Amino acid sequence: MEITFNLENINKAAGLLIEAFPANKIFAFKGSLGAGKTTIITRLCTLLGVDKGISSPTYSIINEYDSAKGPVYHMDLYRLKDENEVIDAGVENALYSENYCFVEWPEVADAILPEDTIMVNIEILPDGLRRLRAEGIKQGN
Repeated sequence: MEITFNLENINKAAGLLIEAFPANKIFAFKGSLGAGKTTIITRLCTLLGVDKGISSPTYSIINEYDSAKGPVYHMDLYRLKDENEVIDAGVENALYSENYCFVEWPEVADAILPEDTIMVNIEILPDGLRRLRAEGIKQGN
């Protein structure tokens, strides 16, 4: 799937992403600094019914939010150096909890991502636009 969006229609883009992969709950976001990973994850959390406390987990590594659909995990792995640090931070537990998980900077955790993870790449385009491409990592979704 591919979507081009800006801040004015980011809610629609987030909704389309969830609709495109209704059976998947793990989404791994790649993109350069400032591409909009945290911003779209915030919108996804809101769509899932998280109504308070959404913030970037840059320093906490994992934020857990209450939602109408159960716990939602938002992870930022930017500061972690290797798979051992990822496991020590509790990321693996969240990934296999059967709850929604949104992972920023997933490269360090590639080996432990579940098979049904949706890889989301966000690219900065001219004029404030972003291109979002999403596909399954093992299933070819």
